[in-house]
Order: sequence, then structure tokens, then C-alpha cells
Amino acid sequence: MRVAVIDIGKTNVKVALVDTATMVESGIRKLPNVVDRSGPYPHYRTEEHWAFILEALSALHPVDAISVAAHGATAALVDAAGDLVLPILDYEHPINTDDYDPPPFEETGSPRLGMGLNVGAQLWWQFRHFPQARQAAHVLTYPQYWTMRLTGVAACEATSIGCHTDLWRPDRGEPSSLVDRMGWRSLIPPLRRADEVLGPLRPDLAERTGLGAVPVTCGIHDSNASLYPHLLARKGSFSVVSTGTWVVCMAVGAGKGPLDPARDTLVNVDAQGHPVPSARFMGGREYEVIRAGRDLRATPDAVQRVLSRGVMLLPAVEPGSGPFRDRKARWTLDPQDDGEEAAALAFYLAMMTAECLSMIRAAGPIVVEGPFAANGEYAAMLAAATGRVVEPSAGFTGTALGAALLAGPGPLPQSGAGIAPAPDLAAYAAAWRAKVEDGR
Repeated sequence: MRVAVIDIGKTNVKVALVDTATMVESGIRKLPNVVDRSGPYPHYRTEEHWAFILEALSALHPVDAISVAAHGATAALVDAAGDLVLPILDYEHPINTDDYDPPPFEETGSPRLGMGLNVGAQLWWQFRHFPQARQAAHVLTYPQYWTMRLTGVAACEATSIGCHTDLWRPDRGEPSSLVDRMGWRSLIPPLRRADEVLGPLRPDLAERTGLGAVPVTCGIHDSNASLYPHLLARKGSFSVVSTGTWVVCMAVGAGKGPLDPARDTLVNVDAQGHPVPSARFMGGREYEVIRAGRDLRATPDAVQRVLSRGVMLLPAVEPGSGPFRDRKARWTLDPQDDGEEAAALAFYLAMMTAECLSMIRAAGPIVVEGPFAANGEYAAMLAAATGRVVEPSAGFTGTALGAALLAGPGPLPQSGAGIAPAPDLAAYAAAWRAKVEDGR
């Protein structure tokens, strides 16, 4: 089966064709996701994205199905005709939520986050400040906004509405008390599975793209798309680290115990509707901040110098989220060259990931999806810091491949030998933790 996957990321909008017989991507097209600063507030360039998506779909033939994955913390208010009543808010806009009263963390598994990272806070702010919000017939989470545009069918889906929105009860699989308190229940469309076919491509779009009446699945939260193939393939405890702008750690079969919402832990909902303890930080953003456009590459010699000298980057490069919020990043020693900086940066990202996995009591092997899977220094330090085997994904396509599997069966990921913990890195990991705990 050839599946056109629409992947709406915070950094880029992508469309790719995935052959589920081989799980190989082709025809990849990409558009930078540039935030529009005009209008009532910063928002996504929805019509530019739509034109790009239709152009990309028109170039991909033949296609047997369409699947959508998109980032979280985003919702669209649409009227009965499916048109936006307000622009789709950029979640990084610092809205004032001082008077916002979310449900308790114990109910939703959704921590109180800054900016507009809680969809419930976005909606509260929009309904409070913009009368147009009252014209909405539906609240659509981001993947389902795009599948509605493709099919004309409005739907709710658990991975998306269960992603730190304040709108969902993961333990019950139903809307939260906030939804009823604000009178929004009638705006939430019927719950559908991520792999459920909403309908065929709208007739006008089928003609415009030349694809015909291909089926369109309901869609999925992007980090959960990375988790989905492993849910199908594995039994027992394991964790998936989905890397991109956000590094999202999800622990299947995690140990029991409370989560700390002040450290950006949360409860996600997987594509099968089960709660999944999770933690996250903006690792991809942090990587880009430190890299500053340079092509940073670590050499074996640079790695050894970083280990022997104790060159460390301490949190947090992006202090608005993650396990060490409100801390200011600093170097213990300045790197001597780009190679040292690359190695120390990889170690920093690995240690941040290890901290996230520890907070959610992850167990079993660690699968790394996305761009960080190709970073050998990152994987080696992550194995040393956690004491567990790390299995880097074979490619950069966790989101796209997971989303494609919603439309039809394909080969599932196989457990490999992975990277075992290396004793010579464990001392560095222990020293990094000690410095972070001491605040030095």
C-alpha cells in the first residue's frame, strides 16, 4: 500500500509517500513552518500549508490512502462549514493565563505549562478575548483539523486530545471536567480511532489532485505516531524517545508512582487508548540554539577530550519547558573547538533524555526515533546514563512510518542488539548529575 503521509511539525510541514510493503519513504516535500505575526495574535499560515499539501498530493501518484500526523498543543475553532472562525494560535505565544483554572493534574495527567502549551488554556483565552470564538461549531485538534479539510468529517481522536490539553481524562477516555465547566462538550466531535477511515477524499479534492476517492484515516499526534509501530511489534516494558523540535519520552509498562507536573511530565494516550507516562523537553530546539547554523561533528579524539577534561553543558538551554525549567544554561568549561562542542552537546541531550526517562520510571530497552537516532555520541551516553540498551531507529522517519501504518499493515520494527552501556561514559554521567543536583 502506498500511503501519502502529511506530517505537520512545529519546524516543517512535510508530505511523503510511504510504501508499507517496504516501509520506505519517497517523494518527500518540505515547507518551513513560519509563524505569521500579523493579525490578532501569532498564528500558523494555514492557507499556505493547505496549498502546499494539495500541490504535494497532486505530485504523488499513485496513492492508496492518506494519513496525517501533527504536533500537539494546537487546536482549531471551526464553524459548521468547517471554516476557521479564528486563526490557529501558535502555542509559543505567551498568552496571559493567570486566571485560568485547569482541572487537577491527577484528573488529566496534563501539567500546567507556559505559553499556550495547554489547549484548554488557549481555548479559555480565545473565548475570553475574541467574540468570534462563539461562532465555533467544533473544536478540532490539529491532525483532525487537516483530516476534516480532506474529508469534510469532524472527529476527535485520543492521542491528540489527550496530549497535555486539560480537555481529557486518560483513565476514563472521556472529556475532562473543564470541558463541561466551560460548556464545550457540544464542540467536541465524536471520538474515532486514529486508524479509523473518516471517509474518502472530498470529490473536489479528488479531482484537483488526481488521486481519486482515496480513504483518509483519522490522524494521530506526531509523537504517538513514532510509538505506534512499537506498540504493534513489542510486548513487555519499553520506552520510545521521539526526537524532533521536542524530545518526547514515552514509557510503556512503566513502574507505578506519581509524576511531577512541575518537571514537564505528563500522561499521553497511545493509539490504542491507553495512558502512557511521558516526559519531554525541547531538545531539537536546544540543539539548533547551540549549533547556531554550524555543521557540528564530534570526532573520537574530541569525545575523549570532553570526557577527560569534563566539558559539560548544564541545563537548561531552553528554560521554558523540560525537567529543569527556569535554570540558566552554562558550560563547566568552554569547548576548545567545534568537535568538543558537538560531543558535549550530544552528551547534554542524552543526559536530559535520561532524566526524563527516570522521572517516568521507564523500564526495558530504549528506542530512539527521529534525527537523534543517527547521533552515536547521544546514543552511547544515553545507554550509559540509563544502564539500559539503546536501539537507534534505522532511519529518520518514525513519525511518517507510524502514520502510514494507520492506513494498512506493513513490516514492524524488529528488536536489534542495540547499544549497551559503556563503563567509561558512566563516570561522566554521574558527574553531570552531581553538578546539576548541586546547582553548580
